[in-house]
Amino acid sequence: MTDLRLNSNDEQPSSRLADLLAALRTQLPENRIRTGNDIPPRHHSDWNRADPQCPAALLQPRNTDEVSLMMRLCHAHGQSVVPQGGLTGLVSGAEPRRQDIALSLEHLNSIEGIDGAGYMTVQSGVTLEAAQNAAEQEGYLFALDIGARGSCTIGGNIATNAGGNRVVRYGMARQLVIGLEVVLADGTVLNMLDKVVKNNTGYDLKQMFIGSEGTLGIITRAVLKLHPQPRSYQCALLGLPGTRNAIETLKLAHAALGGTLSAYEVMFPDFYDYIPGIANLRQPLAPEHAIYVLLDAQGSDAGLDARRFQSFLEELFEQGLIADAAVASSMQDAQAFWALRDAVSELPLHIPKRSTFDVSFPLDVMEAAVQEIREQVNQRWPDALMLCFGHLGDNNLHIVVDVPGTQGRHAEDIESIVYGSVGRHNGAISAEHGLGSKKRQHIGVTRSAAEIATMHTLKQALDPQGILNPGKVL
Repeated sequence: MTDLRLNSNDEQPSSRLADLLAALRTQLPENRIRTGNDIPPRHHSDWNRADPQCPAALLQPRNTDEVSLMMRLCHAHGQSVVPQGGLTGLVSGAEPRRQDIALSLEHLNSIEGIDGAGYMTVQSGVTLEAAQNAAEQEGYLFALDIGARGSCTIGGNIATNAGGNRVVRYGMARQLVIGLEVVLADGTVLNMLDKVVKNNTGYDLKQMFIGSEGTLGIITRAVLKLHPQPRSYQCALLGLPGTRNAIETLKLAHAALGGTLSAYEVMFPDFYDYIPGIANLRQPLAPEHAIYVLLDAQGSDAGLDARRFQSFLEELFEQGLIADAAVASSMQDAQAFWALRDAVSELPLHIPKRSTFDVSFPLDVMEAAVQEIREQVNQRWPDALMLCFGHLGDNNLHIVVDVPGTQGRHAEDIESIVYGSVGRHNGAISAEHGLGSKKRQHIGVTRSAAEIATMHTLKQALDPQGILNPGKVL
Protein backbone atom coordinates (compact mmCIF):
# COMPACT_ATOMS: atom_id res chain seq x y z
CA MET A 1 0.00 0.00 0.00
CA THR A 2 1.60 3.27 -1.11
CA ASP A 3 0.83 6.96 -0.82
CA LEU A 4 0.50 8.20 -4.40
CA ARG A 5 1.63 11.65 -3.31
CA LEU A 6 5.10 10.27 -2.76
CA ASN A 7 5.40 9.37 -6.44
CA SER A 8 4.21 12.71 -7.85
CA ASN A 9 6.36 14.38 -10.50
CA ASP A 10 5.47 17.97 -9.50
CA GLU A 11 7.55 20.21 -7.25
CA GLN A 12 5.50 19.57 -4.13
CA PRO A 13 7.48 16.50 -2.89
CA SER A 14 10.80 18.41 -3.13
CA SER A 15 9.35 21.34 -1.26
CA ARG A 16 7.88 19.04 1.37
CA LEU A 17 11.19 17.24 1.76
CA ALA A 18 13.04 20.52 2.20
CA ASP A 19 10.57 21.58 4.89
CA LEU A 20 10.94 18.21 6.61
CA LEU A 21 14.74 18.33 6.62
CA ALA A 22 14.63 21.85 8.02
CA ALA A 23 12.31 20.70 10.80
CA LEU A 24 14.54 17.71 11.58
CA ARG A 25 17.64 19.89 11.73
CA THR A 26 16.08 22.28 14.20
CA GLN A 27 15.29 19.45 16.63
CA LEU A 28 18.17 17.01 16.17
CA PRO A 29 21.99 17.16 16.22
CA GLU A 30 23.46 17.73 12.78
CA ASN A 31 25.15 14.30 12.67
CA ARG A 32 21.77 12.57 12.73
CA ILE A 33 20.95 13.71 9.18
CA ARG A 34 22.93 13.04 6.01
CA THR A 35 22.09 13.92 2.41
CA GLY A 36 23.54 13.62 -1.09
CA ASN A 37 27.14 12.43 -1.38
CA ASP A 38 27.40 12.33 2.41
CA ILE A 39 25.25 9.17 2.40
CA PRO A 40 27.52 6.08 2.33
CA PRO A 41 26.85 3.82 -0.69
CA ARG A 42 26.09 0.86 1.60
CA HIS A 43 22.78 2.56 2.43
CA HIS A 44 21.75 2.56 -1.23
CA SER A 45 20.78 -1.11 -1.12
CA ASP A 46 20.79 -4.30 0.89
CA TRP A 47 23.08 -7.27 0.18
CA ASN A 48 20.91 -8.28 -2.77
CA ARG A 49 21.95 -5.06 -4.60
CA ALA A 50 19.13 -5.43 -7.11
CA ASP A 51 18.65 -1.71 -7.80
CA PRO A 52 20.90 0.52 -5.64
CA GLN A 53 19.58 4.06 -5.28
CA CYS A 54 20.71 6.93 -3.09
CA PRO A 55 17.84 7.87 -0.77
CA ALA A 56 16.68 11.45 -0.38
CA ALA A 57 18.24 11.49 3.10
CA LEU A 58 19.69 9.17 5.72
CA LEU A 59 18.61 9.45 9.36
CA GLN A 60 20.83 7.94 12.07
CA PRO A 61 19.09 8.07 15.46
CA ARG A 62 20.83 7.14 18.71
CA ASN A 63 17.79 6.19 20.82
CA THR A 64 14.06 5.48 20.75
CA ASP A 65 13.09 9.08 21.46
CA GLU A 66 14.94 10.21 18.35
CA VAL A 67 13.30 7.50 16.23
CA SER A 68 9.93 8.63 17.56
CA LEU A 69 10.65 12.27 16.75
CA MET A 70 11.86 11.42 13.26
CA MET A 71 8.77 9.35 12.51
CA ARG A 72 6.43 11.97 13.93
CA LEU A 73 7.89 14.61 11.62
CA CYS A 74 8.00 12.27 8.60
CA HIS A 75 4.37 11.34 9.23
CA ALA A 76 3.36 15.00 9.42
CA HIS A 77 5.05 15.66 6.07
CA GLY A 78 3.83 12.48 4.35
CA GLN A 79 7.40 11.29 3.85
CA SER A 80 8.17 7.64 3.09
CA VAL A 81 10.74 5.95 5.36
CA VAL A 82 12.74 2.75 4.78
CA PRO A 83 14.11 1.21 8.03
CA GLN A 84 17.59 -0.30 7.71
CA GLY A 85 19.51 -2.67 9.97
CA GLY A 86 22.62 -4.58 8.95
CA LEU A 87 21.62 -4.55 5.24
CA THR A 88 22.27 -8.28 4.85
CA GLY A 89 18.84 -9.08 3.38
CA LEU A 90 18.38 -10.98 0.14
CA VAL A 91 14.97 -9.74 -1.06
CA SER A 92 15.50 -5.96 -1.33
CA GLY A 93 13.55 -5.44 1.89
CA ALA A 94 15.69 -2.50 3.03
CA GLU A 95 16.39 -1.01 -0.38
CA PRO A 96 15.28 2.65 -0.69
CA ARG A 97 14.01 4.58 -3.67
CA ARG A 98 15.33 8.05 -4.48
CA GLN A 99 12.29 9.71 -2.92
CA ASP A 100 12.54 7.71 0.33
CA ILE A 101 14.33 8.57 3.55
CA ALA A 102 16.44 5.70 4.91
CA LEU A 103 16.39 5.37 8.69
CA SER A 104 19.35 3.36 9.96
CA LEU A 105 19.21 1.68 13.37
CA GLU A 106 22.94 0.87 13.37
CA HIS A 107 23.72 3.33 16.20
CA LEU A 108 21.11 1.81 18.53
CA ASN A 109 23.70 -0.79 19.45
CA SER A 110 23.67 -1.11 23.25
CA ILE A 111 23.26 -4.37 25.13
CA GLU A 112 21.32 -3.10 28.13
CA GLY A 113 21.62 -6.14 30.34
CA ILE A 114 21.12 -9.83 31.06
CA ASP A 115 19.07 -10.75 34.10
CA GLY A 116 19.12 -13.84 36.29
CA ALA A 117 16.07 -15.30 34.57
CA GLY A 118 17.96 -15.61 31.28
CA TYR A 119 16.51 -12.61 29.47
CA MET A 120 18.67 -10.16 27.52
CA THR A 121 17.52 -6.62 26.68
CA VAL A 122 19.13 -5.07 23.61
CA GLN A 123 18.69 -2.18 21.24
CA SER A 124 17.77 -3.19 17.73
CA GLY A 125 21.07 -2.22 16.10
CA VAL A 126 23.09 -4.75 18.12
CA THR A 127 24.62 -7.32 15.78
CA LEU A 128 23.63 -10.94 16.18
CA GLU A 129 27.24 -11.91 16.92
CA ALA A 130 27.52 -9.26 19.65
CA ALA A 131 24.36 -10.61 21.27
CA GLN A 132 25.68 -14.18 21.04
CA ASN A 133 29.01 -13.18 22.61
CA ALA A 134 27.35 -11.23 25.43
CA ALA A 135 25.14 -14.21 26.24
CA GLU A 136 28.14 -16.58 26.20
CA GLN A 137 30.09 -14.38 28.63
CA GLU A 138 27.25 -14.82 31.13
CA GLY A 139 27.03 -18.58 30.61
CA TYR A 140 24.06 -18.48 28.23
CA LEU A 141 23.33 -19.29 24.61
CA PHE A 142 21.40 -16.96 22.32
CA ALA A 143 20.28 -19.65 19.93
CA LEU A 144 19.53 -17.69 16.78
CA ASP A 145 22.37 -18.20 14.29
CA ILE A 146 22.79 -17.33 10.62
CA GLY A 147 25.79 -16.91 8.35
CA ALA A 148 25.65 -13.08 8.43
CA ARG A 149 25.92 -13.06 12.24
CA GLY A 150 28.77 -10.55 12.21
CA SER A 151 26.83 -7.83 10.41
CA CYS A 152 23.10 -8.57 10.62
CA THR A 153 21.25 -6.87 13.48
CA ILE A 154 18.76 -8.07 16.06
CA GLY A 155 16.15 -5.63 14.78
CA GLY A 156 16.51 -6.97 11.26
CA ASN A 157 16.45 -10.57 12.51
CA ILE A 158 13.16 -9.91 14.28
CA ALA A 159 11.65 -7.84 11.47
CA THR A 160 12.24 -10.73 9.06
CA ASN A 161 11.56 -13.52 11.61
CA ALA A 162 14.97 -14.96 10.79
CA GLY A 163 15.55 -18.70 10.88
CA GLY A 164 19.01 -20.13 10.35
CA ASN A 165 20.85 -23.22 11.50
CA ARG A 166 19.21 -24.02 14.85
CA VAL A 167 15.50 -23.72 14.10
CA VAL A 168 15.09 -27.49 14.39
CA ARG A 169 15.68 -27.16 18.14
CA TYR A 170 15.08 -23.56 19.21
CA GLY A 171 12.60 -22.26 16.65
CA MET A 172 12.55 -19.11 14.53
CA ALA A 173 13.35 -15.63 15.84
CA ARG A 174 9.72 -15.34 16.94
CA GLN A 175 10.23 -18.08 19.53
CA LEU A 176 13.19 -16.20 21.01
CA VAL A 177 11.48 -12.84 21.49
CA ILE A 178 9.86 -12.14 24.87
CA GLY A 179 9.24 -8.42 24.50
CA LEU A 180 9.54 -5.57 21.99
CA GLU A 181 9.60 -1.81 21.79
CA VAL A 182 8.23 -0.48 18.51
CA VAL A 183 7.81 2.98 17.02
CA LEU A 184 4.73 3.33 14.81
CA ALA A 185 4.42 5.35 11.61
CA ASP A 186 3.12 8.42 13.48
CA GLY A 187 5.87 8.26 16.13
CA THR A 188 3.83 6.52 18.80
CA VAL A 189 6.03 4.28 20.97
CA LEU A 190 4.67 0.86 21.97
CA ASN A 191 6.55 -0.38 25.03
CA MET A 192 5.98 -4.14 25.15
CA LEU A 193 9.22 -5.00 26.97
CA ASP A 194 7.63 -7.09 29.71
CA LYS A 195 9.61 -10.15 30.80
CA VAL A 196 6.82 -12.63 31.41
CA VAL A 197 6.18 -15.70 29.27
CA LYS A 198 2.52 -15.92 30.24
CA ASN A 199 0.60 -12.76 29.42
CA ASN A 200 -2.87 -13.27 27.97
CA THR A 201 -3.94 -9.71 28.71
CA GLY A 202 -5.60 -8.89 25.42
CA TYR A 203 -3.87 -9.11 22.05
CA ASP A 204 -0.17 -9.98 21.97
CA LEU A 205 0.67 -6.97 19.80
CA LYS A 206 4.37 -7.71 19.45
CA GLN A 207 3.59 -10.69 17.24
CA MET A 208 2.32 -8.36 14.50
CA PHE A 209 5.72 -6.75 14.12
CA ILE A 210 7.81 -9.94 14.05
CA GLY A 211 8.24 -10.77 10.38
CA SER A 212 6.53 -7.59 9.16
CA GLU A 213 9.75 -6.31 7.51
CA GLY A 214 9.42 -2.77 8.84
CA THR A 215 6.08 -2.16 7.13
CA LEU A 216 4.02 -1.85 10.35
CA GLY A 217 6.49 -0.30 12.77
CA ILE A 218 10.18 0.16 13.56
CA ILE A 219 11.65 -2.16 16.20
CA THR A 220 13.93 -0.23 18.57
CA ARG A 221 14.49 -2.59 21.52
CA ALA A 222 13.89 -6.24 22.34
CA VAL A 223 13.89 -8.67 25.24
CA LEU A 224 15.40 -11.96 24.07
CA LYS A 225 15.13 -15.44 25.52
CA LEU A 226 18.42 -17.15 26.36
CA HIS A 227 19.19 -20.83 26.95
CA PRO A 228 21.84 -22.53 29.09
CA GLN A 229 25.21 -22.81 27.37
CA PRO A 230 25.66 -26.40 26.09
CA ARG A 231 28.31 -28.51 27.83
CA SER A 232 28.72 -31.10 25.11
CA TYR A 233 28.92 -30.98 21.34
CA GLN A 234 28.80 -33.65 18.66
CA CYS A 235 28.93 -33.13 14.92
CA ALA A 236 28.84 -35.51 11.97
CA LEU A 237 28.58 -35.41 8.19
CA LEU A 238 26.53 -38.27 6.77
CA GLY A 239 26.36 -39.72 3.28
CA LEU A 240 22.93 -41.20 2.47
CA PRO A 241 21.37 -43.16 -0.41
CA GLY A 242 18.44 -40.76 -0.88
CA THR A 243 16.17 -38.00 0.41
CA ARG A 244 13.79 -40.48 2.05
CA ASN A 245 16.72 -41.80 4.08
CA ALA A 246 17.49 -38.26 5.23
CA ILE A 247 13.90 -37.80 6.38
CA GLU A 248 13.88 -41.11 8.25
CA THR A 249 17.24 -40.23 9.81
CA LEU A 250 15.75 -36.94 11.02
CA LYS A 251 12.89 -38.78 12.72
CA LEU A 252 15.31 -41.16 14.41
CA ALA A 253 17.56 -38.27 15.51
CA HIS A 254 14.64 -36.61 17.29
CA ALA A 255 13.82 -39.86 19.05
CA ALA A 256 17.34 -41.12 19.85
CA LEU A 257 19.29 -38.00 20.80
CA GLY A 258 17.27 -37.04 23.84
CA GLY A 259 16.34 -33.54 22.63
CA THR A 260 19.94 -32.55 21.85
CA LEU A 261 19.57 -32.34 18.04
CA SER A 262 20.45 -28.71 17.26
CA ALA A 263 21.07 -28.55 13.51
CA TYR A 264 20.09 -30.74 10.58
CA GLU A 265 21.39 -29.41 7.27
CA VAL A 266 21.10 -31.09 3.88
CA MET A 267 23.36 -30.75 0.86
CA PHE A 268 22.43 -32.31 -2.47
CA PRO A 269 25.27 -33.69 -4.65
CA ASP A 270 25.25 -30.69 -7.01
CA PHE A 271 26.02 -28.38 -4.06
CA TYR A 272 28.46 -30.77 -2.36
CA ASP A 273 30.43 -31.16 -5.60
CA TYR A 274 30.39 -27.50 -6.66
CA ILE A 275 31.20 -25.63 -3.43
CA PRO A 276 34.67 -27.11 -2.68
CA GLY A 277 35.90 -26.00 -6.10
CA ILE A 278 35.04 -22.34 -5.59
CA ALA A 279 35.92 -22.15 -1.89
CA ASN A 280 39.07 -24.30 -1.88
CA LEU A 281 37.63 -26.75 0.66
CA ARG A 282 38.17 -30.45 1.26
CA GLN A 283 35.30 -32.91 1.03
CA PRO A 284 35.19 -35.00 4.24
CA LEU A 285 33.26 -37.77 2.45
CA ALA A 286 33.80 -39.13 -1.04
CA PRO A 287 31.45 -37.48 -3.59
CA GLU A 288 29.49 -40.66 -4.25
CA HIS A 289 26.27 -40.28 -2.26
CA ALA A 290 22.75 -39.22 -3.23
CA ILE A 291 22.50 -36.70 -0.41
CA TYR A 292 24.57 -35.37 2.51
CA VAL A 293 23.43 -34.39 5.99
CA LEU A 294 25.33 -32.22 8.44
CA LEU A 295 24.00 -32.56 11.96
CA ASP A 296 24.86 -31.10 15.35
CA ALA A 297 23.85 -32.25 18.81
CA GLN A 298 24.36 -30.06 21.88
CA GLY A 299 23.71 -31.35 25.38
CA SER A 300 24.55 -31.01 29.06
CA ASP A 301 26.41 -34.28 29.85
CA ALA A 302 29.54 -34.86 27.76
CA GLY A 303 29.92 -38.55 28.55
CA LEU A 304 26.28 -39.53 28.19
CA ASP A 305 25.76 -37.42 25.08
CA ALA A 306 28.83 -38.86 23.34
CA ARG A 307 27.67 -42.44 24.01
CA ARG A 308 24.16 -41.64 22.85
CA PHE A 309 25.47 -40.04 19.67
CA GLN A 310 27.65 -43.08 18.91
CA SER A 311 24.72 -45.44 19.46
CA PHE A 312 22.58 -43.30 17.18
CA LEU A 313 25.14 -43.55 14.35
CA GLU A 314 25.45 -47.29 14.82
CA GLU A 315 21.69 -47.65 14.56
CA LEU A 316 21.68 -45.65 11.33
CA PHE A 317 24.21 -48.04 9.80
CA GLU A 318 22.32 -51.09 11.06
CA GLN A 319 19.07 -49.88 9.51
CA GLY A 320 20.79 -49.04 6.23
CA LEU A 321 19.78 -45.39 6.46
CA ILE A 322 23.30 -44.08 5.87
CA ALA A 323 26.18 -45.32 3.74
CA ASP A 324 29.05 -43.39 5.31
CA ALA A 325 29.79 -40.93 8.08
CA ALA A 326 32.56 -38.56 9.12
CA VAL A 327 32.44 -37.74 12.83
CA ALA A 328 34.14 -34.61 14.18
CA SER A 329 36.75 -35.48 16.79
CA SER A 330 37.52 -31.84 17.52
CA MET A 331 36.00 -28.39 17.13
CA GLN A 332 38.40 -27.87 14.23
CA ASP A 333 36.84 -30.88 12.44
CA ALA A 334 33.35 -29.51 13.06
CA GLN A 335 34.33 -26.12 11.70
CA ALA A 336 35.71 -27.78 8.57
CA PHE A 337 32.38 -29.58 8.06
CA TRP A 338 30.42 -26.37 8.53
CA ALA A 339 32.72 -24.49 6.18
CA LEU A 340 31.17 -26.45 3.32
CA ARG A 341 27.66 -25.33 4.27
CA ASP A 342 28.65 -21.74 5.06
CA ALA A 343 30.55 -21.27 1.80
CA VAL A 344 27.34 -20.15 0.11
CA SER A 345 28.67 -16.64 0.68
CA GLU A 346 31.07 -17.33 -2.20
CA LEU A 347 28.27 -17.83 -4.73
CA PRO A 348 27.69 -14.13 -5.62
CA LEU A 349 31.35 -13.83 -6.63
CA HIS A 350 31.17 -16.75 -9.05
CA ILE A 351 27.58 -16.64 -10.34
CA PRO A 352 26.40 -13.05 -9.80
CA LYS A 353 23.34 -13.33 -12.05
CA ARG A 354 22.00 -16.47 -10.42
CA SER A 355 18.37 -16.95 -9.40
CA THR A 356 18.09 -17.80 -5.72
CA PHE A 357 15.14 -19.24 -3.82
CA ASP A 358 14.32 -19.68 -0.14
CA VAL A 359 11.34 -22.04 -0.07
CA SER A 360 9.62 -24.58 2.14
CA PHE A 361 8.01 -27.90 1.32
CA PRO A 362 6.24 -30.46 3.49
CA LEU A 363 8.79 -33.18 4.18
CA ASP A 364 6.73 -35.93 2.56
CA VAL A 365 6.76 -34.17 -0.85
CA MET A 366 10.20 -32.56 -0.74
CA GLU A 367 11.93 -35.23 -2.83
CA ALA A 368 9.23 -35.08 -5.52
CA ALA A 369 9.30 -31.28 -5.58
CA VAL A 370 13.07 -31.09 -6.04
CA GLN A 371 12.95 -33.72 -8.77
CA GLU A 372 10.14 -31.87 -10.52
CA ILE A 373 12.02 -28.57 -10.47
CA ARG A 374 15.26 -30.18 -11.62
CA GLU A 375 13.57 -31.95 -14.55
CA GLN A 376 11.85 -28.77 -15.73
CA VAL A 377 15.02 -26.70 -15.46
CA ASN A 378 17.13 -29.30 -17.28
CA GLN A 379 14.51 -29.74 -19.98
CA ARG A 380 14.40 -25.99 -20.64
CA TRP A 381 18.13 -25.29 -20.22
CA PRO A 382 20.22 -28.49 -20.48
CA ASP A 383 23.42 -26.70 -19.41
CA ALA A 384 21.88 -24.99 -16.37
CA LEU A 385 23.54 -25.19 -12.97
CA MET A 386 21.17 -26.03 -10.12
CA LEU A 387 22.31 -26.22 -6.50
CA CYS A 388 20.14 -27.42 -3.60
CA PHE A 389 20.89 -27.17 0.11
CA GLY A 390 19.15 -26.06 3.27
CA HIS A 391 17.58 -26.75 6.62
CA LEU A 392 15.84 -30.07 6.12
CA GLY A 393 15.01 -30.24 9.82
CA ASP A 394 12.52 -27.38 9.37
CA ASN A 395 11.31 -27.97 5.79
CA ASN A 396 13.46 -25.22 4.29
CA LEU A 397 15.40 -25.56 1.03
CA HIS A 398 17.60 -23.03 -0.76
CA ILE A 399 17.72 -23.47 -4.52
CA VAL A 400 20.17 -21.69 -6.84
CA VAL A 401 19.75 -21.78 -10.62
CA ASP A 402 22.09 -20.27 -13.19
CA VAL A 403 21.89 -20.54 -16.96
CA PRO A 404 25.44 -19.89 -18.24
CA GLY A 405 25.91 -16.99 -20.61
CA THR A 406 22.41 -15.54 -20.19
CA GLN A 407 23.15 -12.87 -17.53
CA GLY A 408 19.96 -13.68 -15.66
CA ARG A 409 17.62 -13.10 -18.62
CA HIS A 410 15.53 -16.16 -17.73
CA ALA A 411 14.92 -15.17 -14.10
CA GLU A 412 11.13 -14.84 -14.52
CA ASP A 413 10.86 -18.22 -16.26
CA ILE A 414 12.92 -19.86 -13.51
CA GLU A 415 10.69 -18.25 -10.88
CA SER A 416 7.63 -19.67 -12.63
CA ILE A 417 9.08 -23.17 -12.45
CA VAL A 418 10.12 -22.98 -8.78
CA TYR A 419 7.09 -21.13 -7.44
CA GLY A 420 4.78 -23.26 -9.55
CA SER A 421 6.13 -26.33 -7.77
CA VAL A 422 5.84 -24.59 -4.40
CA GLY A 423 2.17 -23.87 -5.08
CA ARG A 424 1.36 -27.38 -6.27
CA HIS A 425 3.00 -28.93 -3.21
CA ASN A 426 1.50 -26.51 -0.65
CA GLY A 427 4.84 -25.02 0.29
CA ALA A 428 5.95 -21.46 1.04
CA ILE A 429 7.72 -19.05 -1.32
CA SER A 430 9.65 -17.52 1.58
CA ALA A 431 10.86 -19.71 4.41
CA GLU A 432 13.12 -17.29 6.28
CA HIS A 433 14.26 -14.40 4.06
CA GLY A 434 10.96 -12.49 3.87
CA LEU A 435 9.29 -10.99 0.80
CA GLY A 436 10.75 -7.49 0.45
CA SER A 437 10.08 -6.06 -2.99
CA LYS A 438 11.63 -9.02 -4.78
CA LYS A 439 8.98 -11.59 -3.86
CA ARG A 440 5.90 -9.56 -3.01
CA GLN A 441 4.22 -10.15 -6.40
CA HIS A 442 4.25 -13.90 -5.66
CA ILE A 443 2.57 -13.71 -2.24
CA GLY A 444 -0.61 -15.23 -3.69
CA VAL A 445 1.20 -18.52 -4.32
CA THR A 446 1.33 -19.14 -0.56
CA ARG A 447 -1.30 -16.86 1.00
CA SER A 448 -5.04 -16.83 0.24
CA ALA A 449 -6.95 -13.76 -0.92
CA ALA A 450 -8.57 -13.54 2.51
CA GLU A 451 -5.18 -13.61 4.24
CA ILE A 452 -3.79 -10.92 1.95
CA ALA A 453 -6.85 -8.74 2.49
CA THR A 454 -6.40 -9.03 6.26
CA MET A 455 -2.75 -8.00 5.90
CA HIS A 456 -3.88 -4.89 3.99
CA THR A 457 -6.35 -4.14 6.78
CA LEU A 458 -3.53 -4.26 9.36
CA LYS A 459 -1.33 -2.04 7.18
CA GLN A 460 -4.10 0.50 6.74
CA ALA A 461 -4.83 0.58 10.47
CA LEU A 462 -1.22 1.09 11.58
CA ASP A 463 0.14 3.07 8.63
CA PRO A 464 -2.76 4.71 6.77
CA GLN A 465 -0.46 6.98 4.74
CA GLY A 466 1.66 4.02 3.63
CA ILE A 467 4.93 5.74 4.58
CA LEU A 468 6.66 2.75 6.25
CA ASN A 469 8.80 0.75 3.83
CA PRO A 470 6.53 1.26 0.81
CA GLY A 471 6.63 -1.35 -1.93
CA LYS A 472 7.64 -4.14 0.43
CA VAL A 473 5.62 -7.28 1.38
CA LEU A 474 2.27 -6.07 -0.04
